[in-house]
Amino acid sequence: MAVILDPTDERVPVRRSLAARPEAVTGTVALLDISKPRGNVLIDQLEGRLRERLPGVTFKRYAKPTFTKPAPEDLRRKIAEECGFVIEALAD
Repeated sequence: MAVILDPTDERVPVRRSLAARPEAVTGTVALLDISKPRGNVLIDQLEGRLRERLPGVTFKRYAKPTFTKPAPEDLRRKIAEECGFVIEALAD
């Protein structure tokens, strides 16, 4: 059994389980920049390496308006409609 760590307030822990994992990454992957400094640099490097390893996969870039708040509902909906996977990247 995996242990899931949640960085939010855990005075009353929330029980969570892992989502089912697909056997392969296919289709479209969202690369979400949370708008921290140099996050775009990290995503550029990550995208380059993933393109080498996953040549049949399409990558789409998205960015949150600010790292201080959750992604807006319309952005989350758009990503869910357009992509099967999401990689959220941050850097400082």
